[in-house]
Amino acid sequence: MHKIDIDLVNMTLDVMKYAIDRISVTEPKIGIPQKAEALKALVGETITEKGIGGEVAFNLWKEHLMKANVSIDHPRHLAFVPASPTRAAIMFDLVTSASSIHGAYWMEGAGGIFCENEAMKWIVSLTGLPKGAFGVFTSGGTAANLSAIVTAREYWRSLNDQNKVEKGLIITSIGAHSSIKAMAKVVDVDVLLVDTEDRLEANALQSTIDNLTIQQRQRLFAIVATGGTTNAGIIDDLDGIAVICEKEQLWFHIDAAYGGGALAADSVRHLFKGIEKADSITIDPHKWMFSPYDCGAVIYKNPELAKKAHSQEGSYLDIFKDEGAHGFNPSDYQIQLTRRVRGLPLWFSLATHGTDRYKVAIERGLELAQIAGKLIQEKPHVELVREPSLSCVLYRRIGWKPEDYTHWTYENHKKGFALVTPTKWKKGQTYETVSRFCFINPDTTEKDIEMILDSMK
Repeated sequence: MHKIDIDLVNMTLDVMKYAIDRISVTEPKIGIPQKAEALKALVGETITEKGIGGEVAFNLWKEHLMKANVSIDHPRHLAFVPASPTRAAIMFDLVTSASSIHGAYWMEGAGGIFCENEAMKWIVSLTGLPKGAFGVFTSGGTAANLSAIVTAREYWRSLNDQNKVEKGLIITSIGAHSSIKAMAKVVDVDVLLVDTEDRLEANALQSTIDNLTIQQRQRLFAIVATGGTTNAGIIDDLDGIAVICEKEQLWFHIDAAYGGGALAADSVRHLFKGIEKADSITIDPHKWMFSPYDCGAVIYKNPELAKKAHSQEGSYLDIFKDEGAHGFNPSDYQIQLTRRVRGLPLWFSLATHGTDRYKVAIERGLELAQIAGKLIQEKPHVELVREPSLSCVLYRRIGWKPEDYTHWTYENHKKGFALVTPTKWKKGQTYETVSRFCFINPDTTEKDIEMILDSMK
């Protein structure tokens, strides 16, 4: 398994050819998932006592298994929050794996962590946070949000002994990402939701705080705002919320996992006013910064508070704290000990293309949303639910029921044409099923959008 022979050399060449072909393709097949039983029937037993051989296994991947995945970088994949990693980032993802770097501690991964930190400096600069702020790459937005709230909770507990025995409370809106509620379960804190899927305004937040019981107020330690909701691209009243957090002495976390990429776009940067006052921020480079999965980031105004919350102790780890191994240790600032240097592909892409090219590509996503909004207004069978926000567009097909949207989604997907999925939007006290675009890929065209809309006729 660990020896170099001619079979390994040939397999390496096959893998590199596959990677080159995949990177070079201008419009990949969108891919269609299959049931596990169907895939089993196609490939049979792959894990056996003697092995089936690399050539056979690789052919099964190419012929059957790869085709059962949805290509996230297809220009007509506009569901969820798609991704479109640069070819430079994809290539360096191969280098990252081949380099076998453990990215937890400087002693083992100094070169890789240095590169990550160079990329992180750029991301932090976009936020406008004060000098001393810094961050670390995580597996994604969920891990970043979790790391931030653990830091906030531990800081709150450190303020007095009573907080150590209380179950903490955070406030966010119903428009916040699902990971906030999931993360709260892990951290064992309660979540109070402000009843708005639209922009969380400062006055609504203040009213919610004012109506807390004395006991709830004592348990409240953090506010989570959103810098670009996943469903609709809505940016909360960050500046107003920041004022409240300072007055009420609450930790201010901003989940900008999706929307954070737009900080690089001059046309919308002003919408994020107040983000520079946050205590922690989540941004996912694998979304709107064109990095491969998985690559999230959490940024702290005061990284030392994160270090106090996350730094792990163990006799076999002591060497990493020694002066001889001194340097930045990413494991000290987030929940994971073992980690790959997942920021390396982003660093290489930024170094290759420059930040100006990133700005252009992100502005294109914003432009595509405005183009889609205009096309929807021109067509009689569809209408906007609300004005496009960031790169998200919510729209309805007039006269359709929820099942119509579902059927349409599956039909387009089966044809290999597009993946656009329905979502729900709150109208008063009810939820309406609507359709949604999320533009990330700068290769998406106006024609792509028009064809998708016309398929709804």
